[in-house]
Amino acid sequence: MAQNKGIRLMRTATAHGLVFGLVFALMLTLLSGPVKAAAPRLFEVSNVVVDVTADSAANARVQALAKAEKQAFEKLLKRLTLQAYHKRLPELTSEQLTELVQDFQVVDEKASSVRYIANLSYRFRAEAVRSLLNAQGIPFAETSSKPVLMLPVYQAAGALLLWDDPNPWRMAWGKASENEVSQGLVPMVLPMGDLNDVRTIGAEQAIEGDMPRLEEIARRYEAGDVVVAHGILRMDSYNGLPELEVYLTRFGSALQEHTVVKSFTSEPGDDITDLLNRAVVQLTAQVEDNWKQDNLIQTGATQLLPISVPVSGLGDWVKVRDRLNGVAVVQKTDLVLLRLDEVRLNLHFIGDAEQLALSLDQADLSLWEEAGQWYLAQKISQSTAQQ
Repeated sequence: MAQNKGIRLMRTATAHGLVFGLVFALMLTLLSGPVKAAAPRLFEVSNVVVDVTADSAANARVQALAKAEKQAFEKLLKRLTLQAYHKRLPELTSEQLTELVQDFQVVDEKASSVRYIANLSYRFRAEAVRSLLNAQGIPFAETSSKPVLMLPVYQAAGALLLWDDPNPWRMAWGKASENEVSQGLVPMVLPMGDLNDVRTIGAEQAIEGDMPRLEEIARRYEAGDVVVAHGILRMDSYNGLPELEVYLTRFGSALQEHTVVKSFTSEPGDDITDLLNRAVVQLTAQVEDNWKQDNLIQTGATQLLPISVPVSGLGDWVKVRDRLNGVAVVQKTDLVLLRLDEVRLNLHFIGDAEQLALSLDQADLSLWEEAGQWYLAQKISQSTAQQ
């Protein structure tokens, strides 16, 4: 009797296991449609402000919307392309431009009998914009970097400042952040400068590239890399005007450490604040260009890479699949094999494996090769690892 009971229990367990496996496979199949990166947020442009006066409120609104559409599109193209190509960006007619707009939203508006003021947001058709840039022969990038932590170290009159006040160099970077100067592919974060920041790293440690301390403060702000902007203020011996020499270094895992050196000289009528603000705008564009250069979308044939994704359940695959949706260089994925502990894919992508790995890293996905097989998995966050 006990033996029969044991056999029934074994059969029940086996049946439950089969049912679980079938349910898992069915749900996995339903959730494993082809993944195609559309990067929708990247093609959204917000905070487009227009102010137009015409002979009537209706005409002012029509002109304002046309102006806003043009401004938003220009901002989008500059976000995607290198500075060297900005003079080559296409100028479209209003009809051509309207065809590229998916939709727009009026966030705020005010009107009088002859004036129209509005703040608008636009969404553009990603595939149409890509096709336009390819047709013009203009290279572009779509991979957004993880947030980058900016540490502005200011050197003037023998003093070296990071957290001390006043630090006009730090104020200039803060103003740029408020004005959305850095709202491109490389979002920048300015640290609060509280007691924890002061304890973590000082000015000298920042410019010397103290990696343990740089990594610690990056983790605190959930940043991928750290950029140290060492600005040295001097007086130009030739014209007696202030000049700023900047050593801009990006530390982190996404890119190899490299330093850009740039000098900025005051223009007649400028004060030091004007000089620092102008330097920040140009340096922000330089950081963006460096990132875009390493992530340019390469036109040509799509490559295929067979990949194994280790999973411990349905939730693991759903998270990986959702993150793949935001990786621009990934064109699509084909499901090859479903198992309780593994999903196998054929991943179609543009570029090479190194660029693919960098793009996946920004989505917190790790790609590695082992014994001739490629693997893909979620990156373990610091907080998860400590639990």
